[in-house]
Amino acid sequence: MTGFSFSIVPRYAEIDQQGVVFNGHYLTWFDETFGALLDHLGESYPDLIASGFDVQVVHSEIDYLAPVRWRDAVRVTAQCERLGTTSFTLGFAVLSSDATTAERPVVTGRNVYVVVSTADWAKRPVPEPLRSALNSIAAQ
Repeated sequence: MTGFSFSIVPRYAEIDQQGVVFNGHYLTWFDETFGALLDHLGESYPDLIASGFDVQVVHSEIDYLAPVRWRDAVRVTAQCERLGTTSFTLGFAVLSSDATTAERPVVTGRNVYVVVSTADWAKRPVPEPLRSALNSIAAQ
């Protein structure tokens, strides 16, 4: 497996006065995709918390290539771009299509996550089950 894909339905409330998805909502879509990705990999976010670990986003970046409009068909892909000792980077691509346009990348971005302890919020090594799961979607 080299990646993961999660469908998104652009909600009416996410559309701004220009008729496109407001830029800040893409970070929410990345977060929703990350949660779905963990579920897909069998390492759910509640299980991560129960094991005494959490993750914090310490860096985000987004490049906007084309707009997404209400009712466009959208999916967000994710893959692990880097896996370090206490952190990992997920790369995201938002792909969109409509009745007249084939699916194409419209937004790309990445989040850097740091693993922390839920007891003291200090950095911790990426737990082995999460490390193995992330390796399964590593960029080739």
